[in-house]
Amino acid sequence: MSDQDEDFAAMFAASIKDGAKRLAPGQTVEGTIVALGADVAFVNIGAKGEATIGLDELRNDDGALEAGVGDRIAATVMSTSGGITLSRKLQRGAATSRQLEDAYRSGLPVEGKVERVGKAGFDVAIARQRAFCPMSQIDVTRQADPAVHLGRVYAFRILEYAEGGRKFVVSRRAVLEEEQKAHAEQVRRSLAPGMVVTGRVAAVRDFGAFVELGGGVQGLLHVSEMAWDRVTSPSQVVEIGQDITVQVLRIGDANGQIALGLKQLQADPWSLVGHPGSPITAGASIKGRVERHAPFGVFVSLVPGVTGLLPATETGLGRDQDLRKAFPVGRQLDVVVLEIDADKRRIRLSVSAIAAAEEAADVREYGTRERDNESAQLGSLGETLRKAFQRESNKE
Repeated sequence: MSDQDEDFAAMFAASIKDGAKRLAPGQTVEGTIVALGADVAFVNIGAKGEATIGLDELRNDDGALEAGVGDRIAATVMSTSGGITLSRKLQRGAATSRQLEDAYRSGLPVEGKVERVGKAGFDVAIARQRAFCPMSQIDVTRQADPAVHLGRVYAFRILEYAEGGRKFVVSRRAVLEEEQKAHAEQVRRSLAPGMVVTGRVAAVRDFGAFVELGGGVQGLLHVSEMAWDRVTSPSQVVEIGQDITVQVLRIGDANGQIALGLKQLQADPWSLVGHPGSPITAGASIKGRVERHAPFGVFVSLVPGVTGLLPATETGLGRDQDLRKAFPVGRQLDVVVLEIDADKRRIRLSVSAIAAAEEAADVREYGTRERDNESAQLGSLGETLRKAFQRESNKE
């Protein structure tokens, strides 16, 4: 090793030692996991140096690691002797009364085993002491049978610790809610507008549906974003418990609300409007269905997702006539496409043009019929004259 390397190693060791001197057991710190060993994870806690935390501290109830390299964690300093040792919970049976008091003040979770259930709550064994967990604090959701928790080892937050442990109240719910909050924040950071994600429908309302995206994070799938066609009831499209793939449209800067879309993953029916081969082109006659009314006209659905406006002036009705009665919702009617503005998604329709076209067709048909009659009459007169000339020729 060169002198430069030795100097660097010495400075690094000194920095860890100096950092350890500035820390005290019971102090809460935050850091980033920089490496995983066989039994411990190495955590960079900034200028204070590098610390270690047992991998068991990072595992969930199923034994899977909840954090990895690059993740930030918050933990409590357990020891500064021979290096900085961190913990996110006190191991069951390994804590002293002093450590329990420190855990109470610092908010450090402690491990406990649920040993008995009563009407008001649970008896929990923690560090050779007995704590009480109220029924409402054992989980984030109430179980039909509280006995399912008996014999289970959980992490608890100490709500009260006094009189040497005679007043010892704990909460598992507080730990779970903190974990959910951290998971929710991780989920939120992973989302971005344009992403396609899978979630589960958590609730259906008149205005749309709430979709669970993970970690308790929900996004709103508004009824207007469910389909290109008009949706009158969200329950026609989704139902509670349904797994659904959606696109993230927006994430609010101020409130963090997440707007989702479903129709964006479907073909846009407007993409072909006005193009050759499409039934919707300027001048075309097409059948539509009355969708809704407005003071200035009637909106007509031409194909799913494409709606045109039939202005009141193009309905063929007088000013005093009622549009709603003349064109009830759901009525099928023939219209002519007058104008198309695909960029603004606007189509102007006309019923009057249908009548005008029919009148013009009738006039053309009448003209053709009259010409045919005249031709037939002239043909009969010519035949009469030809026969008369023939008779005169025979007399001679």
